[in-house]
Amino acid sequence: MKRTRSESLFQTAQQYIPGGVNSPVRAFKAVGGNPLFIVKGKGARITDADGNEFIDYVASWGPLIFGHAHPQIVEAVSTQAQLGTSFGAPTELEIELAQKVAEAVPSIETVRLVSSGTEATLSALRLARGFTGRDKIVKFEGCYHGHSDSLLVKAGSGVLSLGLPDCPGIVNDLAKKTLTLPYNDINAVEELFSSLGKEIACLIVEPIAGNMGVVPPQPGFLEVLRKVTARSGTLLIFDEVITGFRVAFGGAQKLYGVSPDLTCLGKIIGGGLPVGAYGGKKEIMDHIAPTGAVYQAGTLSGNPLAVTAGIEMLNLLSQPGVYDDLEKKSERLCHGFKENVKQAGVTATFTRVGSMFSMFFTDQEIVSFESVKTSDTHLFKRYFNAMLEEGIYIAPSQFEAGFMSAVHTDEDIDATLAAQGRALKKARG
Repeated sequence: MKRTRSESLFQTAQQYIPGGVNSPVRAFKAVGGNPLFIVKGKGARITDADGNEFIDYVASWGPLIFGHAHPQIVEAVSTQAQLGTSFGAPTELEIELAQKVAEAVPSIETVRLVSSGTEATLSALRLARGFTGRDKIVKFEGCYHGHSDSLLVKAGSGVLSLGLPDCPGIVNDLAKKTLTLPYNDINAVEELFSSLGKEIACLIVEPIAGNMGVVPPQPGFLEVLRKVTARSGTLLIFDEVITGFRVAFGGAQKLYGVSPDLTCLGKIIGGGLPVGAYGGKKEIMDHIAPTGAVYQAGTLSGNPLAVTAGIEMLNLLSQPGVYDDLEKKSERLCHGFKENVKQAGVTATFTRVGSMFSMFFTDQEIVSFESVKTSDTHLFKRYFNAMLEEGIYIAPSQFEAGFMSAVHTDEDIDATLAAQGRALKKARG
């Protein structure tokens, strides 16, 4: 596979951008080699600067449920761009998107739009502290909630992929206010809240962990989180930046029937453009300025391009059969992966919730950060590069999720399974 142009671009990028990339996992450090520079995407496929085409299962890290450059979204954004790209003032479009989100997500009565998932989570934490008058927060090992100081403690995603220790630059006194627990460990949750519950402002969790690979909640786990937080006067925050509208219309909370106090959203409700949101009960959200004293602002919050794309995305997702079709495609792909692994004599454990899936090179049951870390990352590195050579683009990390789209065809899945069979043999050696 020719990569001359991508390699040249990477050399130039490193002169002007730290590490040559604007988000660390893109650098391919966990898998070796240099990153591909993408020039276009259409449907389920992307093309790099050297003209190589790949079937894409990264989908811009999840939001592109209808693939790249969907005609309906592109047309709507193009029409809006001619009317204006940003006003820093209210628009009717913001109301329409907020209404659609509030009607779909069980826990949301009112919602504040922002520009990224990180912005959504850090704003939700500030609101929780302001609402409760408490300082401590709880998160789970391996869950990534953006790069704000309080939430980078024992984080997943790129921090885990790059093997970094807890991030330098975080104020120690602030980090001390962040308590961490093992994901899916009900006993640890109950023990912590029995002793410190009244001091904890909020507990934030990915209802389906997606930043250490896909780690589904064990039966009863989310229900216990709801119970102990309600008992302690602690706000329960679901980080649904990945899962919101990905696993169900209304998110993981709709799928599992557990309603948090606050919900953070992103990615999908921007239809592929930069967006984030946090919302919840009106009595809590009214503590945000200008109605309350908890300050948060952003010039590009609710900008018309991202909001327009988000409206079109939610319109598409509301069509009958979308999630059933995603389920069938994802089940078919992952069933084929399992068969290929068996035939290749490779050890792997699979996880999947709807159209989110992972394959870990380990024999351990995947329930937590510790079990995820037993994966053979050297084997994954060989596997990733073999898949790339076969024309299949997956996340360049063992610890990231894969995503099915509504526009992957049966032919795409067949081609992927054939390529994976060959890639496993190459990776095994």
